[in-house]
Amino acid sequence: MKLPACLCGGVAVVVAALFAVAPAHAEKADRDKPVNFSSDDAGGVNYETRTGSLKGNVVITQGTMTVRADRIDFKQNPDNSLSATVYGNPLSFRQKKDGTDEFYEAYAQKAVYDGQKELLELFDRALLKQGNDEIRSNYISYNTSTGAFKAEGRPDQPGPATGPGARVRGTFQPRSDALPGPAKGTPGAAATPPAKAAAPAKAQAPLKLTPDSTIKQ
Repeated sequence: MKLPACLCGGVAVVVAALFAVAPAHAEKADRDKPVNFSSDDAGGVNYETRTGSLKGNVVITQGTMTVRADRIDFKQNPDNSLSATVYGNPLSFRQKKDGTDEFYEAYAQKAVYDGQKELLELFDRALLKQGNDEIRSNYISYNTSTGAFKAEGRPDQPGPATGPGARVRGTFQPRSDALPGPAKGTPGAAATPPAKAAAPAKAQAPLKLTPDSTIKQ
């Protein structure tokens, strides 16, 4: 079942369609995993504050979650979860459903992800997909914990261009009570050796989405 974005005279229209079934909870163990990142330009990475501004073929992973984009501004939260503002043409999110081998996927020109609230917002030519079910709109708000979504028609917003520079890789390990600094003899903004690439995911069985108009934008 496919639902196209709907714009009527410039007025946002809420998509009110049902995908009958069980909610899809994001993998809870992901926030206990390291945050790995790679990009063409990572000059904005700060190991003390656990924040980064990455440009050019950016890839960020944490457990089963993978984000690919042209630019990502991100931070590692005190609970080890990831929050990020993401730009791409398109960008992509992918994460496993908790307790299964099934995944959800999301695509858009811009996304704002709050790992503490487990809320993903997609802007401009957005697509939210689980198996054969999908939602398309210019705005989609998706609760990765409950599987509930809200979609609206909205005007396009321009995004930034890809950044240049030599490719840089790095890893943020999970936080502890005492926040560790960079390794001895290593500058605070220096990158760590490349992390191993995640193995490609197997083809997954269809999932279902549960709509919910209570998600706050």
